Amino acid sequence: MSGPVLWLDGALVPAAEARIDPADRGLTLGDGLFETIRVEGGQGMRLDAHFARLGQGADLLGLPVPPGDDRLADAVAAVAGANGLADAAVRLTLTAGPGPRGLPRPTVPRPTLMLTAASLPPPQGPARLVVATVTCRNERSPLSRVKSLNYLDSILARNEATARGADDAVLLNTRGRVAEASAANLFALLDGVWVTPPVGEGALPGVMRAAMIREWAAVERALTVDELGRAEAIRLTTALGVREARVSRCRA
Repeated sequence: MSGPVLWLDGALVPAAEARIDPADRGLTLGDGLFETIRVEGGQGMRLDAHFARLGQGADLLGLPVPPGDDRLADAVAAVAGANGLADAAVRLTLTAGPGPRGLPRPTVPRPTLMLTAASLPPPQGPARLVVATVTCRNERSPLSRVKSLNYLDSILARNEATARGADDAVLLNTRGRVAEASAANLFALLDGVWVTPPVGEGALPGVMRAAMIREWAAVERALTVDELGRAEAIRLTTALGVREARVSRCRA
C-alpha cells in the first residue's frame, strides 16, 4: 500500500480509500471513546492499562468493545508496521457507529473501530502554562473519567493558552482547584513530594499518570492554584511521555 494506512473495522485500508458513514454517531454526536498508545519497537506500551480503561469507558457509555484484547494488540502493531513505523503514536477510536437522527441509538449498534498511526512527536522543551479562565473541568460528570470524543473544553482552554502566549492551559474544576492540563495529567513537586490531583477532582485516570504515581511515590490530593504557583517543579504526563512545565502566569 502506498500512502498512509489505517485499520478500520478489522482490516488495513489505505487512508485515501477509507470510508466512515456520514451518519456515524462519533461524527455527529461525539458518541465514542479514544486511546492514544505509544508504540516502541513495533509493540504497544501499557496495552493492558489502555484496554482496561477503554473497557471501563465502553461500559459507562453502553458500547460493545470489539474484537478482544489480543486482536486489538495485533491491530496496534499492524497499523504501525503498515505505515513503516517501529516507534509510533497509535490512535484507537471507538464510536457507537451509524444511527438515525436524534439521541437514541439503534437497538443493535454497529460500532466503528479505527486505528491510525503517526510518528512520535519530537522532544519538547518546558511547556509554558496558564490557568484557563474560559472553561473548567466538571469533576461531577462521569465523563471526566473516560477519554470521550468530546474534547471541546480542552480545545477552548488550549485556544486560550495560545492567545495568551502559552503552550498549554491548566483546567480547574468547579471548586476552583487544579484538575489537569488540557490534554495531560499534572504533577507538582511540593516540599520534595510529587502531588497530583485525584480522579475525584476531575483528573483523567491516565495510563502514564498511574505509572508515575508508582514510580515517583506521588501523593494524590487536592491541589490549589497557589500551590501550583510555588511548586518546585511541574510535570505533564501523557501516554506518549513526560514533559517539564512551568506556570507563566497563574491568573489571567
